[in-house]
Amino acid sequence: MQIAITLQTLAVFVQAITAGLLLSFPGGGALHSAGAYATFIVTLLHLVVAILVWRPGGGSPRPIRYAAGFFVVTSAQIALGLAHVKTLHVPLGVLMFGMSVLQLGRIWAGRRARADATT
Repeated sequence: MQIAITLQTLAVFVQAITAGLLLSFPGGGALHSAGAYATFIVTLLHLVVAILVWRPGGGSPRPIRYAAGFFVVTSAQIALGLAHVKTLHVPLGVLMFGMSVLQLGRIWAGRRARADATT
């Protein structure tokens, strides 16, 4: 799960970089578009991993709800980008990055707490 959320956060961060390139260089749009689809795939992978981690152990479905919600937001973000609705696309991208970093911190802090409990 840590790898999936780390990849997701990295993908969203790279999208911020390619957004800057989109504004600065003529070829930046192609990179931002490719990054959008990569982010979509990574977000879908995160959802699948959340389901697979939950299913065998019967743990809390909370990570699935987060991953599913993030997948929906990612899909909306792609639709807004394709429709060139920048007034919603840009702030939603910032929100996505914040949400992903927050979840990343929670996942890694939980891992650290479990490691400390076993020692």
